[in-house]
Amino acid sequence: MKKQSKPRATELKSAAFAKAKRVAPRQAIHIGSTPATKFRGDAAIFGRLVEDHDRHRALFSMIAASDAGSPDRAKLFRELVHEIKGHAAAEEQALWSTVLRHPESTDAGRHAVAEHKKIDDLFADLAARNMKRRGWLQRFGAAKELYLHHIREEEQEQFVESQKVLTVADQRYMRRVFERRKREEKANARVTPKIRLK
Repeated sequence: MKKQSKPRATELKSAAFAKAKRVAPRQAIHIGSTPATKFRGDAAIFGRLVEDHDRHRALFSMIAASDAGSPDRAKLFRELVHEIKGHAAAEEQALWSTVLRHPESTDAGRHAVAEHKKIDDLFADLAARNMKRRGWLQRFGAAKELYLHHIREEEQEQFVESQKVLTVADQRYMRRVFERRKREEKANARVTPKIRLK
């Protein structure tokens, strides 16, 4: 029996983008290049998180390319918020809760969790504003920039540091925890409108 090879990075990204396209099939995706990461295709927690990150990149791109009055924009935004809220909560429970217990990786975990809160606040602000106005897309662009910075740091720095304190068995177990928690957290996620005064 021939052993299956590990899927190539482009195939994995394409699969994540296809999941995003299911939300609004006619909406274009313009990603460009994605930052290099050694974790894409990894069978443990970090590979699973990168898979979600690729889907999020696609959803951000689709929203940015959508027309202001398009029903696709609202549908894509709702999916993005639910997806990221579920992802962040499950990531905190499956990965960061353990990483924070190790002194050498505490800073990486704290930084990631703090950025999750900032991103959540930006989404609440966006949800409270009119998507049809030009200013909304500018605010959305700021949220997109912060999120892309956040996942680049995770993939290139924080996951690398975290991997040093986790066994392979820990990482595989964390993936199972993440899968279970993500489903539950995403199902319970709510878009809560709240204007940021800053």
